[in-house]
Amino acid sequence: MGDSIGIMWFRRDLRLADNPALRAALAAHDHVIALFVHDPAFVGPAGANRVAYLHATLDALDADLDAKLVERSGAPEAIVAELAAEVEAPTVYVTDDFGPKGRARDLAVERGLLAAGRTLARIGSPYAVAPGTVSTQGGTPFRVFTPFSRAWRDHGWDDPAPAPPTAPVLAGVAGAGRPPTPPPEASSGLPPVGEAAAHRAADDFLARHVEGYKQDRNRPDLDVTSRLSPHLKYGTIHPRQLLGRLSDASGPSTFASELAWRDFYADVLFHWPQTVRQNFADKMDGLQWDVGALADQRFEAWCAGETGYPIVDAGMRQLLAEGWMHNRVRMIAASFLVKDLHIDWRRGAAWFMRHLYDGDLASNTHGWQWTAGTGTDAAPFFRVFNPTTQGLRFDPDGAYVRRYVPEVGHLAGPAAHEPWKAAADLFGAAVDYPNPIVDHAAERDEALARYQQRETNLPQGSGTR
Repeated sequence: MGDSIGIMWFRRDLRLADNPALRAALAAHDHVIALFVHDPAFVGPAGANRVAYLHATLDALDADLDAKLVERSGAPEAIVAELAAEVEAPTVYVTDDFGPKGRARDLAVERGLLAAGRTLARIGSPYAVAPGTVSTQGGTPFRVFTPFSRAWRDHGWDDPAPAPPTAPVLAGVAGAGRPPTPPPEASSGLPPVGEAAAHRAADDFLARHVEGYKQDRNRPDLDVTSRLSPHLKYGTIHPRQLLGRLSDASGPSTFASELAWRDFYADVLFHWPQTVRQNFADKMDGLQWDVGALADQRFEAWCAGETGYPIVDAGMRQLLAEGWMHNRVRMIAASFLVKDLHIDWRRGAAWFMRHLYDGDLASNTHGWQWTAGTGTDAAPFFRVFNPTTQGLRFDPDGAYVRRYVPEVGHLAGPAAHEPWKAAADLFGAAVDYPNPIVDHAAERDEALARYQQRETNLPQGSGTR
């Protein structure tokens, strides 16, 4: 072929602007092939919503590349090496991956390339501050968010780079067929995808909602959050492109802190990859979880949004219908599963990852651990959300629950959060809506009793990792 050819292997960086790996490939080679590998090890556990969202995002990227995105399915260590050999590319460029499976995959790909005299160039990351970059004064990883966030802000981030000139993407690569169509059971109404959609969403949020973000972000009845989580997940926008546009005012600063939480959880997972399955604080390993037929029945009620607590049920039904849930409601639903139903956080985390189109392993895992009291928070378990109080506080007029729980739609204002009170009046009863499956006050006491009892169930030598 004569000219120098490089391969840009896209993963969680499905954009052209501010893509350091892509810019490096274009600077080093006459032609660059854009590749995406559909890895069964990643696609299998993803769930229909994430698969559908990914496919649609790849369609948008392909359009931006003038229909020259090469998509192949199979084990990356084989696919990448085969394509590099086919086009005689000396280097494959990637944005670095810091997740447990991603790191193992990249090592396998790198070994295959090196065996053929080729290299894997890791350039950039999906984070404002890459995992492993900041540490305590003693050189150890941060275990608590607040000191991490101070170091994160002090470290800072690069300015975003513009989009490269039109990429000289090599056309005509054999075997670039598309994988199968996304599963039909994906939620309807997935949001707009792609780099242009990400920037439209960012422009709208920054113009209309970021100033009031500190006050309003916990209100599920108000559509004022950024909705940028799936774009950050798939890299159609980079966090530094957002941080560069934020001021130090309270709302923008609060939004910056949310981006810091994303980086913090990625850093925690990078240093403690076992926490995907294990408690971060192993002093919580003795906590008793319910199992068996009754626990399964209650878990199914929670999954279906049939617990009798409207704010919990609204969130779970929103998840099923849309593949997304407001963050405050995610915390309420998670607390209810763990501390009212006494069901292992891992079951809830897996359910969320199965249905969320923005499902991110680090954020989801450690968000659940934070709520469950098994994670990085210093004083965690005593935070037991009262679902009714939470609903009344953050959905004060009941608009959110009426949107997703039509059985209480006839109850005006805050009464929608306590349908059992209206049930005393024949004309106020919620038709076909269950009574609460547990009594919150009693289960809160039970949860705290189990917390006190956990130490007797611990193996000798347990503590905090």
